[in-house]
Order: sequence, then structure tokens, then C-alpha cells
Amino acid sequence: MDGELFPGELFPRERTEVVPGAVHLPDWLEPSLQRELVDACRAWARPPAGLRAVRTPGGGTMTARQVCLGLHWYPYGYAPTAVDGDGAPVKPMPEWLARLGRDAVTAAYGKAPGPGSAYGAYGAYDIALVNFYDGDSRMGMHRDAEERSEAPVVSFSLGDSCLFRFGNTASRGRPYRDVELRSGDLFVFGGPVRRAYHGVPKVLPGTAPPGLGLTGRLNITLRVGGLGRQAASQELRSCEDRCHERQRGPAAGGGCDHGVRWDRRD
Repeated sequence: MDGELFPGELFPRERTEVVPGAVHLPDWLEPSLQRELVDACRAWARPPAGLRAVRTPGGGTMTARQVCLGLHWYPYGYAPTAVDGDGAPVKPMPEWLARLGRDAVTAAYGKAPGPGSAYGAYGAYDIALVNFYDGDSRMGMHRDAEERSEAPVVSFSLGDSCLFRFGNTASRGRPYRDVELRSGDLFVFGGPVRRAYHGVPKVLPGTAPPGLGLTGRLNITLRVGGLGRQAASQELRSCEDRCHERQRGPAAGGGCDHGVRWDRRD
């Protein structure tokens, strides 16, 4: 695959450990698998529980749009239904995608996760967040902190390249490293940097492989929640309780200040 998308390069890009625990594997996804993933993302994006804009607690809207599999992420928790969307049950996490996540961890660290691994043993990948970026989209520095599991985060890039900023575990500021992620690249982070801040300050429009049939960038992020649907429902009720207290009780069928619907189906 090396050289197919960027034929002017003299040397292929190589595996890089950005910091201990964070690994960049260029061109890990074959072109045929990239096309299959793009087709799958289009199917997942359709309603019910399809692609939506995400509202933040401060009243803003994320510029990248999102669809979830397995459990539905909302700021800042998980639910079994699209509580800040159409309220429909979230689409299931495909077994083949979970296996791909485990293969990615093995490729990044050179060893399958388990009792003898520095990154521990954990269950199957059961959550996927699919973010779509157009040319003007970006993602602020944030941590993936709503999961109970410490399993590594797996990230697949499709379409346009982006500038990916990988920071530290203490703050959104320096030190951080900027990495260019292209279509087909794999990025895995776990262990000491599992809770590191990271973001996407820039997308590079027009850099997607011509044969992919995608304008913009797709990022598929796999996580092990360690939650289960019952725990996710309890977290949703906790959100409801907090917003009840702030708003002195919502009207029936209402929502909270970051768009979570309480007329949920669980």
C-alpha cells in the first residue's frame, strides 16, 4: 500500500511511538478495507440513531458530527439510546469491528492484550464513536474519560488527512505532539497515556484517496466501556438528577442543558 496514495514520497512512513503508550502505524488499513469501512459508516449514519450534531453543556455545538455503536456517547456519559438525538436504541457494535480493534492493539504493541501484557487484560471492544469532519471541522483538546475500562483507545482514519494533536494527562496545554494522520492510518494509545488530552486542530481538505469516494474525514474510535447497558442507564439517570437539581425539576418529557432527552426508551 505504501506509495499508492502519496506516490511522490521517497520513503514509506514507519511505525512511530509518539510517546510511551501512544503508537502511530501509517497505512495499516488496506485500501479495500478502507472502502468497506466507509460503506459501513454510511449505513451506520442513517436513522434511526444516526449521524447527529453534538451539543456541549456550555450550549455550543461540535463541528464534527457523530454516530455511535454499542453505547451512545453524549457529553459526558453513555446511554443505551440516542438520548441527545432521536431517542432510538443505539446500533449494535459489530463483532468484526471489535476483532479489528483487538488486532490493532496487537499490531501497535507487538503483543495481544492479556495477563502477560503491559496493557492488561480486558473485554472486547464494545463501543465505537464515528466522527465525520468536513473541511472546516475540528475537535478541541479532550480526554476519553467516561469509560471505566483502561483498555487502549483505537483510532482509524479515513478520507482527508488531519493534524492530530496528542497531549499529556495533566492539562490541555503543552507538552503535546502533532502528528499527520492520513487515510488508512492507525493510532493507538493506552497504558500511561490512556487518559491523555488529544484533539484535531485542522483537517486538510482534498487529501483523501481518489478511489475512496469520500469527501471529508471519518474517524472511527473504538473503546472498551466496562459499563454494560444497565450501568449506562444508571449514568443517564445521574445526569437527569444533576439537571433536575440545577433547573428545579424539568417538565415531563424535557431535557437538560446539553440536549439529553429524558423521555428515553431503556
